[in-house]
Amino acid sequence: MDTAPPARPIPTTALPKANRRRVATAAALASAVEWYDYFVFGIAAALVLGDLYFPSGSSTAGVLAAFATFAVGFLARPLGGIVAGHLGDRRGRKPMLVLALTLMGLATTGIGLLPTYDTIGVAAPILLVALRVVQGVAVGAQWGGAMLLATEYAPEGKRGVYGSFVQLGVPIGVVTANSVFLLAGAFTTDSEFAAWAWRVPFLIGLFVLVLAWYIHTKVEETPEFREAEKALTEKERSEQSSPLRTIMRDHLGTVLLAGGSFAVNTATFYILITGVLDYTTRELDMKRGAVLTVSLCVSLTQLVLIPASAALSDRVGRIRIYAFGAVGIALWAVPMFLLIDTGSLLWLAVSTFVASCFLSIMYGPQAALFAELFTPEMRYTGASLGYQIAAVFGGGLAPFMMVLLLESTGTSMAVSGYIIGLAVIALLSIKVLAGRARSR
Repeated sequence: MDTAPPARPIPTTALPKANRRRVATAAALASAVEWYDYFVFGIAAALVLGDLYFPSGSSTAGVLAAFATFAVGFLARPLGGIVAGHLGDRRGRKPMLVLALTLMGLATTGIGLLPTYDTIGVAAPILLVALRVVQGVAVGAQWGGAMLLATEYAPEGKRGVYGSFVQLGVPIGVVTANSVFLLAGAFTTDSEFAAWAWRVPFLIGLFVLVLAWYIHTKVEETPEFREAEKALTEKERSEQSSPLRTIMRDHLGTVLLAGGSFAVNTATFYILITGVLDYTTRELDMKRGAVLTVSLCVSLTQLVLIPASAALSDRVGRIRIYAFGAVGIALWAVPMFLLIDTGSLLWLAVSTFVASCFLSIMYGPQAALFAELFTPEMRYTGASLGYQIAAVFGGGLAPFMMVLLLESTGTSMAVSGYIIGLAVIALLSIKVLAGRARSR
């Protein structure tokens, strides 16, 4: 039976504004550096990892292998969400966020130092996959912790806005990752870039450990978690069913609906930042630097659109804004690839900008929406699982599916059909969630 009650935030008006702002800033930075570390792999997979770690006679086969490794990270994300969700609901949001940041920093640095296939043979791709799994576990653990730090500190009526601070980590991560790759490419030749310069963005990821230390020493646990913890005696806590067991037994439907509602967003996003990068440079002969610059500029617009849509959701409701973004993605899927196929940098910018607008409209209120689907004692587990399910079946497979569809059909309209199919699933999921919200 799935009867998750609506979550009611405890009053936080008594909390000092400076404290709330510090926590919100720390959560946003945690999200940004974590996503930066995660995205540099996607960009590198589209540009160099296929040749360096999966050598073959076919460039397409190498790219497919690199994108398959990219997808492995998504398959590991639910594991991170499950483990961190359980411990985060029992022991606190902050410790799990610190652990996630530490794991991500170590894994990303490890990739930057990893020898290639030519140096250590088959051990190279095996170690690359292993480190990508650690990245996946880390980002699966991170999102719930950062999101709850922000939303559970939010003053009444501003949960959407505070949740959007964490969501801003995605475009900040994309902009930073693209900028570092652009700089690495600008100051090196193609041979130098393939030989060593591609490693620089990964090695920069080590600085995430500094942020982990700051959150560990300067940020307090969220007020909602502390309040929920006080409500239970020590005996009740020891006898309490695990959050994961409660979610799987009583609220699995809500988790699956949350994942179904968001898969189209993650799929379209990763198609834009990795799949399109490979497609335009390998198939349409567009310049790598120019395509990365477009991606960077488009991501900058999300810094405005994400908090704007989140603030609007605080006024008119999460579901309404969320559904509007899903409809927009579905309607734009075909025109987007028709414009990309022209091979024009201008039309590439237009197509990805419009798509990015609809993605931002969905993404802005998503953190608050998922947080409000579950009560505090199971929120980390429930929200993380919903998000990571969407990541696996949406984002993780999307670049791989794009290459596969293009190779098997010879037309980008197959990719558009893939996006539209996910959008239909999203709208059906949103409709059911809205019906449940009205009944409550």
